[in-house]
Amino acid sequence: MISLGDRSRKFIGGHPPCSFTYSSELITMEKSDIKTEKAEIDHDFLSLHGGDEALKLIGIERTTEFTEEYNNKLRRKLDFLIPPLCAAVYFTQFLDKTSLNYASIMGLPIVGQNYNLVSLAFYLGFLFWEFPTVYISQKLRLAKYLGINIVIWGAILMLHAVGTSFGAFFALRFLLGMCESCVAPILILIISMFYKKDEQATRISWFYVMNGLTQVFGGFVAYGISFYHGNVLAPYKIIYVLLGGLAIIVGICVLIWLPDSPVRAQFLTKEERIAVLERVRDDQGGTENKTLKREQVIEALTDVRTWLVVLTTLMTSIPNGGLSNFSNLIIKSFGYTSKQTLILSTPGGAVAAITTLFCGWYSDKKAERMLPIVFALVPTIAGAAILIGLNGSSQKGVLLFATYLVGSFGSALSTIYAYNASNTSGHTKKSTVNAMTLAAFSIGNIIGTEIFQPKDAPDYIPGKIAIMKQAQIAEVKARYGWTNVDIQREREKHAFADLTDKE
Repeated sequence: MISLGDRSRKFIGGHPPCSFTYSSELITMEKSDIKTEKAEIDHDFLSLHGGDEALKLIGIERTTEFTEEYNNKLRRKLDFLIPPLCAAVYFTQFLDKTSLNYASIMGLPIVGQNYNLVSLAFYLGFLFWEFPTVYISQKLRLAKYLGINIVIWGAILMLHAVGTSFGAFFALRFLLGMCESCVAPILILIISMFYKKDEQATRISWFYVMNGLTQVFGGFVAYGISFYHGNVLAPYKIIYVLLGGLAIIVGICVLIWLPDSPVRAQFLTKEERIAVLERVRDDQGGTENKTLKREQVIEALTDVRTWLVVLTTLMTSIPNGGLSNFSNLIIKSFGYTSKQTLILSTPGGAVAAITTLFCGWYSDKKAERMLPIVFALVPTIAGAAILIGLNGSSQKGVLLFATYLVGSFGSALSTIYAYNASNTSGHTKKSTVNAMTLAAFSIGNIIGTEIFQPKDAPDYIPGKIAIMKQAQIAEVKARYGWTNVDIQREREKHAFADLTDKE
């Protein structure tokens, strides 16, 4: 006979708002009754044997309550470590990825169609390795796998200062894309493991805002280096050495301090680790699970909402592929010098950063994931229209302002990341959806690099038209693609049993 007696919930962090005790039903079964009673224990069996790592620490049922004051203090402790490290990673990644944009006007020997192909190589490597890296990371410790990849790509970036041929740059950019393909999926998973649904979009915006801030930082660094006239290293090589060294430092910090999951968070006490898990239990998104579940992969591939995410990501990534590699060339085409271009590109980063923070705040404040995507894309459409309409005019200031508006599109991807984090359950399904999202991101960027052809320089009118049209399509998809019913259905799942809605 197995008997589960009365249990009382324990309150930590102060007096409970109300006092209550609940009793579980006594479960009695003889060995001969196991088969007939199997249906009654299927849930517990599935939860224990197919569930998350969190079950080893807190069990199936809630046994401890934490006060709001305690949880707020714990959240501040998490905010002190996790978002800054995620931001440092994203800062490094975007800076390294766009290093080619700065090098393009600082003496880079790769020009014309070869420049397009080198730009494309990064996203080819990204696409090639996206699915393998996501599933490898699920089997390993997330933060450690991420840290190793950062150190490796830092070394690869420094090697750009050695190569001078097209073949060498193409190969290095391909390898760089492979290493960086793990970043967004891992950061999304880490945020979703430590934070509640109504906190995730804001925290994701905190690291995604680095896309804009790197544009500011990188522009000023490149501007300073452009005054170097020595013979030891060409200016573009100095960029690669500096950014590669920075990536290695960030990678080491990630290896030392970034936790893999709440269960393994050494900077938290055991009580705090339990509190983190109990905070996210009601969101029912799960935490870490090392088992790759085939049925969840199939479900992700057959879920219509997955493909709406993929299509929206594809549409919003095409502008990124063009602008992240060609924005400086576009600004220079207005009649500015290379030095002026490096400085004048920086306000665009500030606009992107402000838009990202606003969209993240609005998304959590209003519990709305789709409308912020519309907010991000409308300025892009307007900016692209201005660039097309005033092409060839002498209104340099207006054209420059239009390039700043176009940069707002990046906030859309931040909101898509938040949607994946908060509205997809099942660790394997979430990993698969993240991989598909980033695969669409890389395909969109590949297309984006090819819509800016050398024959269209310096105006690049076909590329500007494509950006406007793709942003319009993505805006429509974001406005009508998902319903609140879809989102609520995904939320109503078992917390740490690693189950999806259809399971």
